[in-house]
Amino acid sequence: MAERATRVCKNADMFPDRLQSDDLLVLLAVGRTGRFTAAADILGLNHTTIARRIDGLEKALGGRALSRGAAGWELTDLGRQAFVAGEEVEGALRRLTTDVEGSPTLSGVVRMSATDGFSAYLAAPAAVSVRRRHPGVSVEIVTATRLASQNRTGLDIEIVVGEPHVHRAEAIRLADYRLGLYASRTYLTENATPATADELTAHPLIYFVDAMLQVDDLDLARTLVPQMAESVTSTNVFVHVEATRSHAGIGLLPCYMADRHQDLVRVLPSVGAQLTYWLVTRTESVRRPEVAAVVDAIRALVDTRRTELLGRPGPG
Repeated sequence: MAERATRVCKNADMFPDRLQSDDLLVLLAVGRTGRFTAAADILGLNHTTIARRIDGLEKALGGRALSRGAAGWELTDLGRQAFVAGEEVEGALRRLTTDVEGSPTLSGVVRMSATDGFSAYLAAPAAVSVRRRHPGVSVEIVTATRLASQNRTGLDIEIVVGEPHVHRAEAIRLADYRLGLYASRTYLTENATPATADELTAHPLIYFVDAMLQVDDLDLARTLVPQMAESVTSTNVFVHVEATRSHAGIGLLPCYMADRHQDLVRVLPSVGAQLTYWLVTRTESVRRPEVAAVVDAIRALVDTRRTELLGRPGPG
């Protein structure tokens, strides 16, 4: 599809005032990424050609299709109408290519961001399952623990902790997961195992860096053990797990990550927090079949792991 867009775009200059179907494909790429440079990479064109094709499209439409936003280009009302028309063109082209079973083949890049643990144990396996069925789809995963962006420039999917408040986007509640207190067997052998919440004051905590934590729900989890002094802190949850396994103290860890390690023991099971993963996707993105396929794969995998996400019961 990108090659066809390139060929027609080069010939379309002969008709500067006519609406070209491939100009609509250019608008799709810009609308989805929010940037001319990113659209140029997807279509195999250069930045100047993208700008020229958008200019030609706007002249043919008789109005602006894009407006400059704080984080990139956003569709105007007229642009959204053209975007829908572009999706119809894209869908018609896609239906011309089918796999051996007669189903439309999927291709393209799906970009997503997710927390460290979710990226490794849920997003990555879901992406692999999509690629097994559709080798033409590639998935880019950016690890980030943050709030949902109001301007999802360049991202098709975001996985965040806590209910997001966004506009022009769809928010889907995926699943609850639980944080618990864990320590290594060696640490508990060398130090008295806390039997009550008050006894936690004698132990150092492994968790996020307070000053750099952007997610309110994760910040609230820290209030479970406000009396504990900090040991090793990090913005990366895998550091929390490995520091706990290295006997640095008691870690406040996602149960589905900590329970994978036989050398970690759940302590004080009554102390913990239940948080929620949410999936956010742009309205323009979720209508792309390849994005919808990744979303469906994530939801299906999460459904099979709900018990694991809540963690196995601790001792006692």
